[in-house]
Amino acid sequence: MSSDDVRDEGGQAAQETGGADAGSGGQAGVWDVVVVGAGPAGASAAHAAAVAGRRVLLLEKAELPRYKTCGGGIIGPSRDALPPGFVLPLKDRIHAVTFSLDGKFARTRRSKGMLFGLVDRPEFDAALVAAAEKAGATVRTGTAVARVEQHGAAVPDRRTVAVVLADGEVVLARAVVGADGSASRIGAHVGVEMDQVDLGLEAEIPVPDTVAEDWKGRVLIDWGPLPGSYGWVFPKGDRLTVGVISAKGDGAATKRYLEDFIARLGLAGFEPEVSSGHLTRCRKPDSPLSRGRVLVAGDAAGLLEPWTREGISFALRSGRLAGEWAVRIAEAQDAVDARRQALNYAFAVKAGLGVEMAVGKRMLTVFESRPGLLQAILTGFRPAWRTFARITRGSTTLGDLVRTHPLARRALHTLDRRGAGRG
Repeated sequence: MSSDDVRDEGGQAAQETGGADAGSGGQAGVWDVVVVGAGPAGASAAHAAAVAGRRVLLLEKAELPRYKTCGGGIIGPSRDALPPGFVLPLKDRIHAVTFSLDGKFARTRRSKGMLFGLVDRPEFDAALVAAAEKAGATVRTGTAVARVEQHGAAVPDRRTVAVVLADGEVVLARAVVGADGSASRIGAHVGVEMDQVDLGLEAEIPVPDTVAEDWKGRVLIDWGPLPGSYGWVFPKGDRLTVGVISAKGDGAATKRYLEDFIARLGLAGFEPEVSSGHLTRCRKPDSPLSRGRVLVAGDAAGLLEPWTREGISFALRSGRLAGEWAVRIAEAQDAVDARRQALNYAFAVKAGLGVEMAVGKRMLTVFESRPGLLQAILTGFRPAWRTFARITRGSTTLGDLVRTHPLARRALHTLDRRGAGRG
């Protein structure tokens, strides 16, 4: 197939998917920004680029709404990264947390103000996509991407990236954002390497009104029996989202933890509506975030908090940054300028999210060796509980605390030494 044939196909595809015309570079059929994956990271990237007035195509392989293995906790940083005017479809507002240590030493801490909210991911993700579409992005669902190419016959010039779909169709773009999940094809193109892989198992359990009422406004966090593991119960009206997570490598033990956890909670007699599993992957700190005119965000970039494996806020924040910098890459007239903008994106991610991830990694190391110590601190030391509440509300982050509070730095150093001593 000649490059002229590819350009013709790309132009026809653009007409079919939203009528992209000259875009930023004056070439018919070339989108300014193509985003692959319509989860929180992809929808946020598409929204940010569309708000900037760019021609944006958002591609998603599934039909929406689609289920996602996730507790659905919306903490302050997630809320603050949402598009202006976005109304959260909350299923519950959390004011209390029960902490336990493998089912023992349970203690509940309460707050007068809301700590965080809970959403159903299918509804939440679909609403984010709708916001991106309202901002001007064109959305195509049921469209799988096979690969991206930045050189070769499919690429008409150095300012263009070819997004090759599974059916062979070629879509052309000035910039691409990969947000296609933890097993990302775009991440593989960029060269993202992972440092930590965990297995999460989850069950959506319908419960009677009496059980639902007992959990309303309260979540359970159980520090588990496997190194670095924990379990959760998140109430969502007439259902409980019950899950566990631990390091990949012993799936049978993780499954037993979930089964024992559900039985211990008195929920074994209720049939789950959905049972699912998912691998979370956390990046190596020096892993790339871009290649040429292609950026990665969210799970595709391995961006999540290593200790709690919280990923929604990282997806929303990195997605918005990726969308903003993709606009600049789309406007870049040569490879040098495009690379400069991509490096600026990487710097922005590492200066904010990267600092939080580094602190989270240290917390995970302590937690793996001394889960009882963290249980005692959170349930018995009031300043620790207040800090937990401030983080969930979004008034601070782990990174901010270590960066700006000498006491927090000393406390983390102390935990580091105690964790190393136990190890």
